[in-house]
Order: sequence, then C-alpha cells, then structure tokens
Amino acid sequence: MLFTEWNWDDALAVAREEGKEDGLEEGREEGMEEGLEKGRFNEKLAIARNLLAKGSTLEFVHDITGLDMETIESL
Repeated sequence: MLFTEWNWDDALAVAREEGKEDGLEEGREEGMEEGLEKGRFNEKLAIARNLLAKGSTLEFVHDITGLDMETIESL
C-alpha cells in the first residue's frame, strides 16, 4: 500500500494492532515475574517444611528462609 493510499482508519488500525502487541508483551513479562515470585515463595515453604521436619527451631527457619513467623507456625 502506498503512503498516499493511507487514511485515518488505516492508521488507527495499525496503531491499535501495535498497541495490542505491546500490551500482550507487557502482560507476558508481568506474568513471568509473578510466576517466578510464586515459585520462589513455594520453594521457601518447601525448605521451611524440610527444616521443621528435621527439628529446626522456628527462629532458625525464619533466619534461613526469610518467611514471617506466622507462616512458619502455620506449617
């Protein structure tokens, strides 16, 4: 399509498509970050459970995992 053949409707359609692609990419990045955070938290929980099963104190588990005491106590 030649530049002279473009009109506002064409320009808006292209802009919307570009915006949609940018939004999808941003959403993917946010989703990946959320997934990584959830994975790190779940790993901390698993470590805490293992430490508690081996007889570690709540304070030690807190120091190692960084989890709050309430979360550790609920395990």
